[in-house]
Amino acid sequence: MDEYQREIREVEEQIDAMTAAEEEPKEIAELQMQLNVLRAIYSQASTLLEAGAADPALAESLALRGYGLWSIDNVYSFVYEAAIDLPAEGHRSFVGEIRDTDFAGLLVEPA
Repeated sequence: MDEYQREIREVEEQIDAMTAAEEEPKEIAELQMQLNVLRAIYSQASTLLEAGAADPALAESLALRGYGLWSIDNVYSFVYEAAIDLPAEGHRSFVGEIRDTDFAGLLVEPA
């Protein structure tokens, strides 16, 4: 389990504890939104990491963009930063944009 999976698990546990304690629904909903974003980014980073194992051009593009060697940390950083720049109209749209984006395509595009 890497640090990103641990972070996701911690947020899940926090949501469960807040729900069990019947805490403020708005705060629980905000954490749930954060969890959805973390899951979407991690899913895309994992998919890109696997793709890069078979495509050396992806690793080369990552390094050329200044993210360093091909690793979950560096791939996650790229996906996170690229996700921040995605156009979105609200939370659901943002999570959908993350899920629907071709991050491998973004990575090999000229910077």
